[in-house]
Amino acid sequence: MDVFNVNERAARLPDAWRSQVLGLVGTAAVKVLRMDGRELEPEVHGTAEALFVADGLLELDVEGEELTVGAGGLCQVPAGARHAVRAGSRGTLLIVEVPDQKGG
Repeated sequence: MDVFNVNERAARLPDAWRSQVLGLVGTAAVKVLRMDGRELEPEVHGTAEALFVADGLLELDVEGEELTVGAGGLCQVPAGARHAVRAGSRGTLLIVEVPDQKGG
């Protein structure tokens, strides 16, 4: 069994917005990353993902709807939904997702 302080783990990451896998739950990856206020380009995934704000604030646009998720908040992004991080997002984010299965 592993116990993590996700805020400490995120603070030690060398680059913001580059996630690190903490472990797997079934086929789902549990990842942590550090948000640094920058806006990110929109993206779409073939699988749903859960975004949990452990610390700070996540400013998100999902299919044109602006969302603000504070510490302790969880946002579920459906598979195929276009979403983008807006400027001002800071703190620690946990992501739970099943990686896309791409052939090749």
